[in-house]
Amino acid sequence: TTNTLGTIMLVLSRRIGESIVIGDHVTVTLLEVQGGQIRLGIQAPREVTVHRSEVLDAITAAEDPDHTALSD
Repeated sequence: TTNTLGTIMLVLSRRIGESIVIGDHVTVTLLEVQGGQIRLGIQAPREVTVHRSEVLDAITAAEDPDHTALSD
C-alpha cells in the first residue's frame, strides 16, 4: 500500500502476543485490542527514539514552524 508520503507501506495482520521485527533491534508486539484501539509494546535500544506521530509533529513544529506534519 502507498501512504500519503508516497512511500510503500507494508500492511500486516497480527494476533495478540504476536510481533514484528524492524531491523535487528526493534520489536513491536500487539498487546491488546479493545474496541477501536490497540496497545502496542515496542522493544528498542535506548538510543532509538520512539514517538507517536502526533508527538513528533508537535516537537518538530516547535523546532521549525514551517514544518509540514507527517499526519497531514
